[in-house]
Amino acid sequence: MQLLGPTSNTFISQRLRLHYVDWGNADKPPLLLVHGGRDHCRSWDWTAEALREDWHIIAMDHRGHGDSQWTEDGNYRTMDLVYDVAQLIHQLDLAPVTIVSHSWGANTSLRYAGLFPENVRKIVAIEGLFPTPEREAMMKNVPFARRVRDFIGEKRKAAGRLPRRYPSLEDAYARMKGENPYLTDAQARHLTLHGINRNEDGTFSWKFDPHLNVDGAPYDITVEQRNELWKAITCPTLLLNGADSWAGNPDKNGMAQHFRNAEVIEFENAGHWLHHDQFDKFIATLKDFL
Repeated sequence: MQLLGPTSNTFISQRLRLHYVDWGNADKPPLLLVHGGRDHCRSWDWTAEALREDWHIIAMDHRGHGDSQWTEDGNYRTMDLVYDVAQLIHQLDLAPVTIVSHSWGANTSLRYAGLFPENVRKIVAIEGLFPTPEREAMMKNVPFARRVRDFIGEKRKAAGRLPRRYPSLEDAYARMKGENPYLTDAQARHLTLHGINRNEDGTFSWKFDPHLNVDGAPYDITVEQRNELWKAITCPTLLLNGADSWAGNPDKNGMAQHFRNAEVIEFENAGHWLHHDQFDKFIATLKDFL
């Protein structure tokens, strides 16, 4: 991949120094790329490269991810990520902005679009609708106090766990390939190089905060509140899912009904990272929608 790379920048949100990259063309319409959990802003490089001539592209690193600062308490609540997105859009004066987002970043961006519908021109959410109805049913069967106790136990374990160290880049690269078998060698290598730091002893560790390995805190908005935010979105909405993913099809599981103006497209031979797994189809679909 021959890239004329982006510039690296920071902004402050809730006293955290957060990172984003800017692909230039400030006179073009703004397009914000928002990654998912345990990922980083440079995972959008292929998308940015394909769209940069027609858009002013900004790709952010969530708190605790990539080159953004980790939180002091190791807690990462979705509504705090919503604040970060709101802060970036406000500080850079991006509204009305087009948003393309994935997974946790898509969940976050959809909430933002419901809170500030006037600020979003169009939004693409890749695999961002969760918890799914099946997961909701499972959660309802577990008393709240038990969920909190389990979360506290998992956080305590995480506090005593050191970041994994890989002897070489090849070992980290193999781990990346193992997480998503659809990735090409070039994709896996690029994602690894931008997602890892070298330790003082020469080993390598992922950039994201190890506390992110703990499932989300049980203190979040309710499903009903989430659905209200989705219904408040006024802009055209594109919901993408991979046929081989755990996240499910929004048309089939009924989640698409909570949106006013949403189109659902499912990608065959693709999992949770469909924008990597079926890149050419993804870009063609994206250009048609945008």
